[in-house]
Amino acid sequence: MARRLLFASTAALATSVCLSGSAGTITAEQRADAIRRAHVWTKTNIPAMDIARGPQTHGAFAPGATVTCAYHEEVIGGNTPKFGCTLPGDDHVKVRYGRDNVEVFAGVAATRLLWALGFGADALYPVRVICRGCPRALSLDDPKAAATGETHFDYAAIERRMPGRELVAPSVGSGWAWPELDRVDERAGGAPAAQRDALKLLAVMLQHTDSKADQQKLLCVDEDDKKEKPSQCRSTFMMIHDLGLTFGTASLLNRAAVSGANIQGWSKTPVWKDTQHCIGNLAPSQSGTLSYPKISEAGRAFLAGLLAQITDAQLRDLFTAARFGEKPGENGEGGGSVADWLSAFKKKRDEIAAVSCN
Repeated sequence: MARRLLFASTAALATSVCLSGSAGTITAEQRADAIRRAHVWTKTNIPAMDIARGPQTHGAFAPGATVTCAYHEEVIGGNTPKFGCTLPGDDHVKVRYGRDNVEVFAGVAATRLLWALGFGADALYPVRVICRGCPRALSLDDPKAAATGETHFDYAAIERRMPGRELVAPSVGSGWAWPELDRVDERAGGAPAAQRDALKLLAVMLQHTDSKADQQKLLCVDEDDKKEKPSQCRSTFMMIHDLGLTFGTASLLNRAAVSGANIQGWSKTPVWKDTQHCIGNLAPSQSGTLSYPKISEAGRAFLAGLLAQITDAQLRDLFTAARFGEKPGENGEGGGSVADWLSAFKKKRDEIAAVSCN
């Protein structure tokens, strides 16, 4: 209902993006128009959001649930441990796993924060997974796997995509680079600059270091969208798809131990590089498309207003559900209690609230 209300006022102004070929395939010109009209935020009742349980859409899992699935061989990109698995009903899911995999922790917390605030995000559910038929390479840490045929992963997260159909122009590539946010036009029904700058500042706060285009997605979010055949898209949305390397400090090579769920790095990294000119403190990475963004007062105030609505109880739920207190430290990095993370978050929130960008 919230999404319907959000787009109702702009649907009449929208220029339809006519899709051609396979579902989701558009031309470069259609992509440019989709970005021009895109939204980045929808209003939520922040204090009422159940961050511990996360999005309760179809296919949601309770925190810490034990999920049994059958290994599904497929090629999954990225450099962190993950595999495909099939649940009853031919439900294919992507499983991130491993206590040493920072994405299992940071990805859960970051996606739930964006979801609660109203920015787009996939859902990541922290679970335990029993994989039937997992290959030996994935079973080495489970001594009972050979005898039982089942591999147990005590630290895992299952991904559910944000509702919508990804729009891809083959001549351009998938996703969107951060400078393209500036091509959104409020006069054409797109997101106001305040919301776009708020998203940039939130990415800075989280230290979203691996910000290459593939980590963001352009979606068609029409409620009546027909995925199986070409259609017209009235409502488009720009969201961050992969938030696995967050809650650390940006690094040139996106080093997981430094850039993901690292309390020492995150707590010591200020939000602002230049408070006088409101330059966000996000150092460039080799793959990144966002670094040191200039934030408007409207964007700063918009994000500050959203963050102010999050309660201490919700913040505890955020870091508890993401199991931050259970993440091991690596060479003196990482670790940290839930209380440590809550304190660091509130300090960053105060940094954002204290500055005036006029």
